[in-house]
Order: sequence, then C-alpha cells, then structure tokens
Amino acid sequence: MNPVVIIPARLAATRLPGKPLADIHGRPMVLHVAERARRAAIGPVVIACADPAIAAAAEAGGFPAIATDPDLPSGSDRVFAALERYDPAGAFDVILNLQGDFPTIAPDQLRAALAPLADPTIDIGTLVAPIRDAAEAALPSVVKAACAFVGAAAIAPALYFSRAVIPHGEGPLWHHIGIYAFRRAALARFVALPVSPLEAREKLEQLRALEAGMRIGCARIAEGPFGVDTQADLARARALLAPDRTSGGGAT
Repeated sequence: MNPVVIIPARLAATRLPGKPLADIHGRPMVLHVAERARRAAIGPVVIACADPAIAAAAEAGGFPAIATDPDLPSGSDRVFAALERYDPAGAFDVILNLQGDFPTIAPDQLRAALAPLADPTIDIGTLVAPIRDAAEAALPSVVKAACAFVGAAAIAPALYFSRAVIPHGEGPLWHHIGIYAFRRAALARFVALPVSPLEAREKLEQLRALEAGMRIGCARIAEGPFGVDTQADLARARALLAPDRTSGGGAT
C-alpha cells in the first residue's frame, strides 16, 4: 500500500462556526489533526481546503493545501477532488479520509484504520470502539456499526450502520468512528454513485457503499477520539491538549 492522508476542511459548520481554525493553544485545530496524522507516518498529509483562510493556515503550518470547490456535497467528494489535483498520476493507491475535527486522534488509531485493507476483498477500512453504556447507545449522534469480532480478531466486516441501537440482543455494541481508508478505485466509485435510499434515510454516507455492494472492514480500538462539534467539545480539547498533556496521544 502507498497511502496518502487527506483532511477535508471548510468553514461552513453551523454548530461551531469557523471550526477548523478554532484556536487550541495558539494553533488552529486542523493543524493539530494534521500533525497527529504526520506522526502516524502513514504517508503525506494534505489538507483539502474549501476556504482561502484554511489554505493559508495549512501552508503556514507546513502542510500542502489543495483548494476544492466549496459547493461539493461531502467531505469524501472534497477528498477525491483534492486527490485528483495532488496526485494526477495515481501514485497513491490508498486514501485515508481524516476529518479535521479530531484533534486528539492518536497516531496508532490512524494506522489501525488501514488494517482492514490487508484483506484484498475489503474496499474501505474504518474504526469502531466499544459503546460503554446505555446512555451512549441511545444517542442518535453515536453511529452504531453492526459488526461481530470472532474471538480475538481485530477486524470484522460491517453489515450495517445506524443511528438506532443495533444489533438487537445481548452482546457488545460498537461506536463507528468516521475515519475511512479507501482504496483509490473504491473512492472513485463511491463519489460517482448517487445518494442511496438508506443513506438518505439514516443520513449516513457509508450506507451508500454498502448498498452498492462495496465491503467495509472495521478495525476495533479500545477507545475512540471525540469529534469537536460544540464550544463544550472545544473546551475539552483544549484541556486534553494542554502543554503538559500533549505527549499522551489520544482522548481520555
């Protein structure tokens, strides 16, 4: 595999306006994410920018900035557009789509997202973490993955994703972490597909891949990072990334 990490970023967030540029100890949040991706040593780290201010921040932080159309409908579309401009010759065959609002992501978690692609039948790798209690499971914002790990296996195929509590019955529940490792051909196919019925119903774009017959493999991690969506989340990120805690890696 020859991976590249692409971080799609834009300023259009409604709950936390200007989110990628939110200050965390003197640096924009998107640069904290990019630096953690660089530490993972997966491959080059590129920021797909829908706004000139994000491009300026990326370049000031030492990361390539690729401008993308702000009207593209999703982060996956922005990642693919940036890939085509950054690597028109097709040198990179795996693309790690990393959201720019995971400032506490640990480098080993990013590497784990690539693990499902060791199976040549898997099109897309992603991450899941255990759901700890019923309150977490009940939140529609916590996307659940229907997957089953056999014994000590670290990888399992995804059968479905939902905002509802799935699967039914006794057993572990898995929180889907929205980080994707696409094979290049899979990403090209995915962005060319129309929005699928279940994707529209659940508001989960990964269902488009499943409905099209693509295979998603889930790697399990002990605890996932949290996404920054609100001022409270931002305050938590600032606390976790305080100067005397930055060596620790992920969220606690």
